[in-house]
Amino acid sequence: MTIWQCTMCFTTMDQEEVPGQCSSCGADNRVILDKETVPETLEAVRDRARKNLKGFCAAYPACDGNFDKLCQKEAYGKPIGFGGAGAGFSFRGNVAALEAVRLKLRVVGEHTEPDTSCTFLGTKLDFPVMGASTAGAERYGNAISEEDFCRATIRGCKDAGTMAWRGDTFFYTPDDNPALRAIKKEGLPAVPIFKPRAQDVLKRLIHMAEELGCPAVGVDLDGCGSTIMARHNQPVFRKSVKDIKELVQASSLPFIAKGIMTVEDAVSCADAGVRVVSVSNHGGRVLDATPGTAEVLPDIARQLKGQVIITADGGVRTGYDVLKMLALGADFVLLGRDIIRAAVGAGSLGVRIHMEHIQKILKKAMFMTGVSTVSDIDSSILC
Repeated sequence: MTIWQCTMCFTTMDQEEVPGQCSSCGADNRVILDKETVPETLEAVRDRARKNLKGFCAAYPACDGNFDKLCQKEAYGKPIGFGGAGAGFSFRGNVAALEAVRLKLRVVGEHTEPDTSCTFLGTKLDFPVMGASTAGAERYGNAISEEDFCRATIRGCKDAGTMAWRGDTFFYTPDDNPALRAIKKEGLPAVPIFKPRAQDVLKRLIHMAEELGCPAVGVDLDGCGSTIMARHNQPVFRKSVKDIKELVQASSLPFIAKGIMTVEDAVSCADAGVRVVSVSNHGGRVLDATPGTAEVLPDIARQLKGQVIITADGGVRTGYDVLKMLALGADFVLLGRDIIRAAVGAGSLGVRIHMEHIQKILKKAMFMTGVSTVSDIDSSILC
């Protein structure tokens, strides 16, 4: 007999063949492993992800979108998979922008143990990093079901002491939305971010999120550049300040405007009443040749810091990168591609292991730059 373990809820099952689904949480057998092979380290999680994502992502040590990487080979009209739009300059620009930022090594001063705790819209987090609003993981080699992917990110982030945002894609609809189903099933705090669909559709989705007790809701404004949505009869639209204000007023939930890359757009969103401005170029997946998010973040922060909550993503791979984004003006940082790999590698366990590693390195980076709390982080720790 073999002992099988669900990497979603950690239930063990003793039988000859892999169970069709978990007897406790209902997750399917793609996240059920022989207990002896369940990953215990981040590298082991990434090894499994590399096998499960064969042909889409090789889980390289450096996820930088360079031309020699599997994800960024010219697609010639095919879906871009894990890569960036066009030649991938925006994807690479995100990574390069963060690489160019340097931290000051400070070792003289009182000995303190850094405190990474913080609060996001009333929810206490152990550290200022959340899972980004990714979606569509089941289409990457069918390594995980979409609902289990959503559940893994929600549960894994919660187990690590933080929160997941959930995304939207072409095979999601108001009547069949894996993210909202996962939020309902898990009963844990998660933030749904929707594509910029028609106003009436968005209002319906926002109302559904409100009924689920979500702490916030938002729209990927840069999703208006998604051609795959339109091809699958899921049209998306640019949103005016009036449109955004209408969505803000459609719910009592705090509203997040994601996909902001200019001061002008950030100010417009703030004027429309959004609570959170999320600085992002969609991982370089909607427009080639944009600056890296780390390049535009400081200007946006100088204009709006303290007026709205500012999040940032794009090229963030380590706890050092998290500290850089915070020093450049972000209040919170989001992780995208790495969380997909972690979930595909080992369900919620993989997400927890990855997030705990990020917190550990962030804490070390804070210690070595002489920062005691998250609120103390500013540009003075940068060279």
